[in-house]
Amino acid sequence: MDFANNTTNYSPSSSSTSTSSTPHPTNTTTTATATTTSDPMQSWWESISKARARILSLSSLLPSDPSSSFSLSSLADSDRPAISLLSSIDAYSLLSLALSNPLSGSGSDPLCQWLYETYLSQDTHLRFVVLSFIPLLLGLYLSRIHSSDSASSSIPSLAGFEAVLLAIYSSEAKSRGGKPVLVQIPDLSQPSLYHTPRNKHNSSGFSAVGVLSPSLEPQIAVKSTKRPIIVGIVLDCYFKQISQMPSWSKVELCKFATSWAGQDCVCKDKLDGVKEIEVRNGTGNGYFLEGKSFSNGYENNGYEIDDVVEEMEEKLRFERNGNEDLESKGVRIPLPWEILQPLLRILGHCLLGPLNSQDVKDAASVAVRRLYARGSHDLAPQAILATRSLIQLDNKAREAAKTAAAAAAAANVPSNANTPSKAKKPEILLVSK
Repeated sequence: MDFANNTTNYSPSSSSTSTSSTPHPTNTTTTATATTTSDPMQSWWESISKARARILSLSSLLPSDPSSSFSLSSLADSDRPAISLLSSIDAYSLLSLALSNPLSGSGSDPLCQWLYETYLSQDTHLRFVVLSFIPLLLGLYLSRIHSSDSASSSIPSLAGFEAVLLAIYSSEAKSRGGKPVLVQIPDLSQPSLYHTPRNKHNSSGFSAVGVLSPSLEPQIAVKSTKRPIIVGIVLDCYFKQISQMPSWSKVELCKFATSWAGQDCVCKDKLDGVKEIEVRNGTGNGYFLEGKSFSNGYENNGYEIDDVVEEMEEKLRFERNGNEDLESKGVRIPLPWEILQPLLRILGHCLLGPLNSQDVKDAASVAVRRLYARGSHDLAPQAILATRSLIQLDNKAREAAKTAAAAAAAANVPSNANTPSKAKKPEILLVSK
């Protein structure tokens, strides 16, 4: 891939144009910085103007649907246009449909250029908009890279997708300043955390330092040897802002993670013996994991495990035949620890986040169990331990939610209408004369 030409094509044209047309760029930059610092209202208005300009430029790239009353340009007229774009499911669906085109992702793709320039705008909420499309962009990119037809000459260049990924990676590498992300690991041989000496320079080995993420090297191309670390950093950036991401973006990532794990396998249910049934989620697809307890090969209601497995396979077969959207979300891909680690953090938030919708939790629950089956087949200890823990936490959370719902229902049971109620005494107000 000739990425040098692609990098030139994706240079932020607006910034270079303003710099070349300014007679004294140094003085202008200083004045603008002083104005931004001293006048918050001016800074706010510049942010609003920038967001409106980006939305209008996006509306010119996407064809309007005559059958829909939604207009992308109408979001530019709101008081907070960037947040309106981020929280609009119609805008997300419109852009997702365009990005899912088989010819998308090339170096000349205008949508990829819009995502690239929008992320480089340094506006926080506009960056949130770009990050919300990371599940779709990564899903399409990795699926096409690892597809069986990737060796065919008919597959277009994916330099557009790679430019967006490199923009996010380079921004994160710059913010880290060449330093790794470390974590303090307490010594488990001590009776408790409070027995660890406070002297951090103690060489007796009372505590250890683990590398959560290594130092990042500058990258100018997405090489096959560097692809896992680049994709992992992009997923990590998504995880850092996951509280700002809309629910449909989280569901999309969970669906792609399910497809990345590979073919469905019954062994994903051996931890909790669950029955997988189809329910409605935010986009019309999905699963709900209904807990079942087994004893000596039989279920509590008398059905054998084989019957449950057969019923589950019938449900999945019906889902595949009735809806191709789930199968087209992605293909099985290699999952090294550089990709799996941030992916499991995201799925952990989707499973246990208290503000997440049930659709997000259900989609994440399926993805975690598929990844557990994948780790079991690959004999990957880290993947098995991490997914096993998430499955157990998911089971406990669902059991606690079921118990709380039963208690709430019992508390709201109306009393029998035939039961006589004690008459309430009238209130007597004492007035002093």
